[in-house]
Amino acid sequence: MTTIKQTIKNITPPSVWNTLRHNYRVWLWGTVWHWNRRGRPSVQRLRALKDKHKGQRCFIIGNGPSLKQMNLSPLRNEYTFGLNRIYLLFPEIGFTTTYYVSINPYVIEQCAAEIAALSMPKFLAWRARDFVNFDQNTVFIPSYPLGLRFSTNPSRCIWEGGTVTYATMQLAYHMGFEQVILIGVDHSFVTQGPPGELVVSQSDDPDHFSGDYFGRGFYWQLPDLETSEKAYRLARDTYRRDAREILDATVGGRLQVFPKTAYESLFCHPECERGCSRSPHAG
Repeated sequence: MTTIKQTIKNITPPSVWNTLRHNYRVWLWGTVWHWNRRGRPSVQRLRALKDKHKGQRCFIIGNGPSLKQMNLSPLRNEYTFGLNRIYLLFPEIGFTTTYYVSINPYVIEQCAAEIAALSMPKFLAWRARDFVNFDQNTVFIPSYPLGLRFSTNPSRCIWEGGTVTYATMQLAYHMGFEQVILIGVDHSFVTQGPPGELVVSQSDDPDHFSGDYFGRGFYWQLPDLETSEKAYRLARDTYRRDAREILDATVGGRLQVFPKTAYESLFCHPECERGCSRSPHAG
């Protein structure tokens, strides 16, 4: 006997059917998440962040070796997102990022105590919720594995796009940032292997700003640069449609999706007494 679902599928163009199915699954997952006892507080916190930084700029700090070639002190007075083990850099630069994001459960599991000790607002993957306690600074975010999309409403779900940087772009969009600037997104790795494969580091990490980042004995997933490039193009196009932009100020970065800009050009002369007019924190 033909079911109603099968009948509708038979008379609906495949592209339309796939879109409807995808949207239904997102709606269903978002509804379940919304009413979960740990999910609902995160939904409320995400909704409160909607357009909080409307019209302002922010920096998404990747973790590539290029950070070692940069003077990061001007970022002290900027809105910043730090990713994964960025906190290893905090003692050296003398300040913390405004926000922190980590979506990989392997990273969160192995670094749970360090992440829990961070005092800034933290956005963490819902699937890693059992590794870090839910406190006043924590927001859990659900991710939906099917289909590559750019989510403008993270309180429903995000699409990871193969990289925490992409997840952060969705959060920055939700929070209203008009300009997003990437640094440390080198988009190249010495360590090679099948994309997404889980490996265990056998030596110091050559692919990040510190050899201890994914140091000996740390298990991590190899990058999927092709998928992340597809995701980045979605982010670029979504921002442009809303008259916003993502710029790439990474020193020597190999990513070619976003317009390039010189990092030093983003700040006023250090002797400017009134502060940098380009900085949202300047006064």
